[in-house]
Amino acid sequence: MTRLISALLLFALACASAAVARPNILIIVADDLGWADVGYHGSTIATPNIDRLCREGVELNRHYVSPVCTPTRIGLLTGRYWSRFGNTGPNNERCLPWETETLATALRSRGYDTCITGKWHLGSLPEWGPRQFGFTHSHGSLAGGVNPLNHFYKHGKYMKTWHRNDRLIEEEGHATDLIAREAIRYIRMERDGPFFVYVPFTAVHTPFLEEKRYLEAVKHIPDDRRFFAACLVHLDEKIGEIIKAVDDSGQRDNTLILFFSDNGGQNPSSDDSRRYPDTKPTSKFKGMNTPLRGWKVQTYEGGMRVPAFVNWPGTLKPGRSDALLSVTDWMPTLCALTGFKPTANLKWDGRNIWPMIRDPSKANRDRTLYCKGPGGRTRMVINDGWKLIEIKNGERFELYHLDDDPNEERDLFHSEPDEVDKMKRILARERKADDDARPDPKRKNPSPV
Repeated sequence: MTRLISALLLFALACASAAVARPNILIIVADDLGWADVGYHGSTIATPNIDRLCREGVELNRHYVSPVCTPTRIGLLTGRYWSRFGNTGPNNERCLPWETETLATALRSRGYDTCITGKWHLGSLPEWGPRQFGFTHSHGSLAGGVNPLNHFYKHGKYMKTWHRNDRLIEEEGHATDLIAREAIRYIRMERDGPFFVYVPFTAVHTPFLEEKRYLEAVKHIPDDRRFFAACLVHLDEKIGEIIKAVDDSGQRDNTLILFFSDNGGQNPSSDDSRRYPDTKPTSKFKGMNTPLRGWKVQTYEGGMRVPAFVNWPGTLKPGRSDALLSVTDWMPTLCALTGFKPTANLKWDGRNIWPMIRDPSKANRDRTLYCKGPGGRTRMVINDGWKLIEIKNGERFELYHLDDDPNEERDLFHSEPDEVDKMKRILARERKADDDARPDPKRKNPSPV
């Protein structure tokens, strides 16, 4: 009897341990990658490494982000909508209050080594860098996209932005290569515990400067999009090298890999390459979002619904989830997966979506997603298959039934008054929660690293 009880206790402990297993976590974020740019969505640009990871993982067919970069990064690292922090667009000022519990601080408390290599864009001065918000190691651009060769951000006070551990540095090499190299170096390091490596590439954001071999690989692409295509081929190659480093370390089966784009592809009429020092435009056409409507910056599907998947061999079976998912879901999901329990109410907008990742057949039609777009010019909510877009603080509204019209071709605002009223109430409820965590720009960091 004693042996039986001991065996049952050991089994219970094993189950508890499995419930809070600590996998390595690798999050790879592309910049300005459109819905139609990946091979698995029919692109003529070869992305074999991205495609293989998606094919062997769980494709997230309805994964929503902000239509611009900084807000998406806030959502990922806090589990909250960016507008709760008063943010709706690209921002070089400090975006988060000093004491914000981030995904990095949460995982660090669970014994993770935490690393970011790539684009931070949540505060573009060294004293606002990633190490102040939970990362033990940081590298890349404190600001946004950079000239990939000289690593300068746009003209102005934040132009010098390339750093390591929140200290500005000079480093030779192409930004895509350097970001990947740092990730590979960190993955290969010997350590006792698991790692969290966050790799927000600056590719495929403008400016585009690529070697001849990458341009040769996309000779079939029209001239006015060739440099973008070469940039994407380069990105895909480096993603493959990062995954190989995980494979070579013998940790592949214990590494969860998440991939997504920070927003949709950029409108071809917009190219700000000349705002970067010593930089000229090279591609008129960039990311493509077809058949989805709209572009980066817009709250139509093309601006917010992005290529995404999660891959974890031996734990996740290949499949596709059509559940309604948000970038804000990853903090609560990964915290639950790794056993982190908040000691205070973090007011997450996201949910633990792990049950839907494990079983992609699960649906969540009751889910509401909300977004305050750049400058507050638009707001949108999605609920029960419907999507309402408010334009210019209520000057105009549009209503779409995404179940029947995923490409937003038929505005039903005038023919569905009951749905409009319901969606307006949901939108009003979400708006009330905005701006409750704006950072105080005058407050000094109480615990600088």
